[in-house]
Amino acid sequence: MNRFVLTIAAATAAVMTLASPIAAQETLMVGSECTYFPFNYRDSDGVLKGYDIDVANEIGKRLKAKTEYVCMKFDGLLPALLAGKFDLIAASLSITEDRRQKIDFSVPYRLSIGQFVAPKAKKLALFNADGSINKPAFKGVRIGIQRATTYDNWFQAIVPDANIVRYEGVEAIYLDLKSGRVDAIMTNPMKTYLEFLSKPDGAGFEVVGPQITDEKYFGTGAGIGLRKGNDALLKRIDAAILDMKKDGTLDKFSKLYFPFAIYPVN
Repeated sequence: MNRFVLTIAAATAAVMTLASPIAAQETLMVGSECTYFPFNYRDSDGVLKGYDIDVANEIGKRLKAKTEYVCMKFDGLLPALLAGKFDLIAASLSITEDRRQKIDFSVPYRLSIGQFVAPKAKKLALFNADGSINKPAFKGVRIGIQRATTYDNWFQAIVPDANIVRYEGVEAIYLDLKSGRVDAIMTNPMKTYLEFLSKPDGAGFEVVGPQITDEKYFGTGAGIGLRKGNDALLKRIDAAILDMKKDGTLDKFSKLYFPFAIYPVN
């Protein structure tokens, strides 16, 4: 009798074990541009790499979550996030007040600034001696920028009459700068240094004026974007980034691509 009872109990336990699902690993779907070297790009083997990707993967690791990626054009990332196509944006997305009205951001993990680059021979004087914008100097100058970025917003507000040429991706911007189809570009100075100015193709070009750090347009840095209402997830991501900053992981990721830190030190 006791053996029969034990057999029934064992069978019942086995059925309950099969009926109870094993807790699945959390998966974070991450949206990124996947063409923005060295922040998010695919290498020659098709492997997704870059500073944004390193940070997102490390966040997943510290949250004990799996990270999977959705690649699309930069200007489609925010609408896709709001539509629920993925959980996070990791694409050097600058933290601005305009974007904060639509989505939440993590603490910054990357600096967000802009700078002009032009051929040395043009001797463009886009700034005054005190570093202020010389608006008349923009007349007749074709400026290349990436569409739907903080650079685009800055131009619309600060130099709305400038002759702007908008591009879907940064690769075409550099091609047109080298070919002379645009006179100057405004872009991320970190990327410009690494991909262009430090290479033979950039020998005849130079930065024009100071780095532009206007927080109203460039924000306080780049952060992980996520839909509003995910406060618990946001706190976990913030904690992971702050720990990465404290233990030197952000510095390690930064130095993989640049000879200087690209994250907020303070």
